[in-house]
Amino acid sequence: MQSPMPLPTAPAQIMLPRKLLVCLIVQVPFNQMDMPICPSKSQIASLTGHPDQLKSSHLSRALSCLPRMLPPQSYVNISFFQPSAFLMIGIPGLEAIHSWLAIPFSSMYTVSLTGNCLILLAVKRTSGLHQPMYYFLSMLALTDAGLTLSTLPTTLAVLWFDYRLIGFNACPVQMFFLHSFSVVESSVLLAMSFDRFVAISNPLRYSAVLTNNVIIRIGLAIVARATVSLFPVPFLLRRLNYCPGKIILSRSFCFHADVMKQACTDITVNILYGLYVVLSTVGVDSLLIVLSYTLILYTVIGLASPRERIRALNTCVSHILAVLVFYIPVIGVSMIHHFGRHLPHIVHALVAYVYLVVPPVLNPIICSVKSKPIREAMLKVLRRKGQG
Repeated sequence: MQSPMPLPTAPAQIMLPRKLLVCLIVQVPFNQMDMPICPSKSQIASLTGHPDQLKSSHLSRALSCLPRMLPPQSYVNISFFQPSAFLMIGIPGLEAIHSWLAIPFSSMYTVSLTGNCLILLAVKRTSGLHQPMYYFLSMLALTDAGLTLSTLPTTLAVLWFDYRLIGFNACPVQMFFLHSFSVVESSVLLAMSFDRFVAISNPLRYSAVLTNNVIIRIGLAIVARATVSLFPVPFLLRRLNYCPGKIILSRSFCFHADVMKQACTDITVNILYGLYVVLSTVGVDSLLIVLSYTLILYTVIGLASPRERIRALNTCVSHILAVLVFYIPVIGVSMIHHFGRHLPHIVHALVAYVYLVVPPVLNPIICSVKSKPIREAMLKVLRRKGQG
């Protein structure tokens, strides 16, 4: 077998054989492909000058050299390749200040988990909040906490510890939960709009329509819908043939659009199924939410007293804000994905972070500010914790 091409003395380029480069990045043995085990840290240092890992600047230059490597016939032919791990960039272009960016990200994660857990405890421990509206609010809080936990481990690992690897098997799992919680949140917002419609249009039958059994069925239907919709996605990704030189994710988590672009084969099926999932879940939900509020406005206009109109609309303010906080980033992600391919990678990454990180942070703040019963119940929970 031909020996690897030596690196040039000039630091402008890093010329490494394809498999050796992947071996250095992923740090796993390639002896199953008749290649030697990955070099030691001292050997890596002699090649790259970085004994612990390849920095992003060296990595980018190394990957840019792949087309100029030795002819493919000098290596073992690979007909189907799947990497042992992907390399997460984090926030492209801002790698030098990742340690500083870790502070606001950690703060947002803390606010999200604390606020949503407080809402769950407040609803559970306050008998006056055992009503359909607050049950749906608990579903939203639980979904936001799950969405936060889906991205927290890898994001903080990249920002705090510069640990950029995520296993090939772990990546689809994270992606499944990440997108599933997004679909669940969209469905919960739809259920909350239906709750507001029933409460305003037919308040006398509100408790009779939204019984505990109905709410449980709605919750189970929401979970089942998200699971069935997203279950095929990891398997569609695992069937793809990936390029050894394309294992870099432009975010600090596994995003479906980001992962499938690393494949070297046709991804039409993945694109079409992803579009189907978006249209059949978030797309349908958004249309039904608009329909619900159209009917709500029609009902409110029919009220005789202006004070009653204001009171009825005031009960919808927190939900309207939650809908805007969720759907505006969703629209931004969709628009940039389809029409903003020429934009810098940092724009794509920042919009994705806003879409996944910001709503779980803002929702508990909105609920605590606009809902006096929730705010008082949360304060009671904090006082009990302080006294205990």
